[in-house]
Amino acid sequence: MTKKVALLTAGGFAPCLSTAIGGLIERYTQVAPEIEIIAYRSGYAGLLSGDYLTVTDNVRANANVLKEFGGSPVGNSRVKLTNTKDLVKRGLVGEGVDPLKFAADRLIEDGVTILHTIGGDDTNTTAADLAHYLHEHDYELTVVGLPKTIDNDVIPIRQSLGADTAAEMGARFARNVLAEHNANPRMLIVHEVMGRNCGWLTAATARKYRDWLTEQTWVPEIGLDSTAWDVHGVYVPEAVIDLKAEAARLSKVMDEVGCVNLFISEGAGVEAIVAEMEAAGEEVARDAFGHLRLDKVNPGAWFGKQFAAMLGAEKTLVQKSGYYSRSAASNAYDLELIESMCELAVDAALRGEPGVIGHDEERGDELRPIEFARIAGGKPFDITQDWYLEMLEAIGQDAPVAAPPAAH
Repeated sequence: MTKKVALLTAGGFAPCLSTAIGGLIERYTQVAPEIEIIAYRSGYAGLLSGDYLTVTDNVRANANVLKEFGGSPVGNSRVKLTNTKDLVKRGLVGEGVDPLKFAADRLIEDGVTILHTIGGDDTNTTAADLAHYLHEHDYELTVVGLPKTIDNDVIPIRQSLGADTAAEMGARFARNVLAEHNANPRMLIVHEVMGRNCGWLTAATARKYRDWLTEQTWVPEIGLDSTAWDVHGVYVPEAVIDLKAEAARLSKVMDEVGCVNLFISEGAGVEAIVAEMEAAGEEVARDAFGHLRLDKVNPGAWFGKQFAAMLGAEKTLVQKSGYYSRSAASNAYDLELIESMCELAVDAALRGEPGVIGHDEERGDELRPIEFARIAGGKPFDITQDWYLEMLEAIGQDAPVAAPPAAH
């Protein structure tokens, strides 16, 4: 059977999608230039509708250009092939149609034999379901995925593509936001960082920001004081947040420094917020995957309101770095990581070995195609890591107590 490659990106953006597409195209052009490549537009939505772009000679010649941009040139969507009701509502499949069969038939019609998915656990395990379905119907499709999530929460992958860049961009964002600390007396600044159930990005962003902080020259005599620019609290979903105890600690910071700067995961304390909303008779919105619509819950604003009252803040500023961070071009670390993963992804695909490319934490961090059955989301951030505990100690925050597993 003549090989034909299809690419798709899915889920939320991460600073790796455009780079990964460019990397895959470059690798195929190097080792198998005769293979036709297409890219489905808007992820699984494009697959279902048969909407794709063809990788031309000009695209191959300029594939390296894609590494200079964030986002995804072929587009994304949050389409879940097992959510038939949502697919019917969107007009992607008709009533009574099996979406998995429909997508599989489309791949057969398009002549695709290798599918590269760049996405999170939902994206890649769905692709594995497609491959299994096609195998059962005597059509061989090799699926090789690349792990994309700024939360860095894919089991058992050590480091997801784009996560490091997102942390770096969040730290850069914070430099300007935290410069507002003396725009008003007794200022409370809440930097809300993406991370539904995992606090890795919030912690990593705070760490990178503080690395920048320690590299600067400060002139406290004129008010340019590192203490006022510092992070005073870091809150993640994996740790219990004792509002009263933290308010008592932060009140002293507010009195002494004149401001309080907090880094908060968008998923931190969500259970308490949702319980309060539901008790008030409010309906909590969910997306096609059944996840809470965190933009409707708005944890940053909720924490800002709670802490502002307890700290006697005169002004509260809540800023979210998520879209700024996730749409950035890949940094040097991710460029190197993506290149190594793309090379292995193409080589594995050509020899017919499926899986999700990543450093396998359960097998000595070996870079390999990890079996789809072992891929899962929801890897929690390890709040017992030395670097995290040392950072909390440096900002005067107590060692964290593990929170119960999230139910949302």
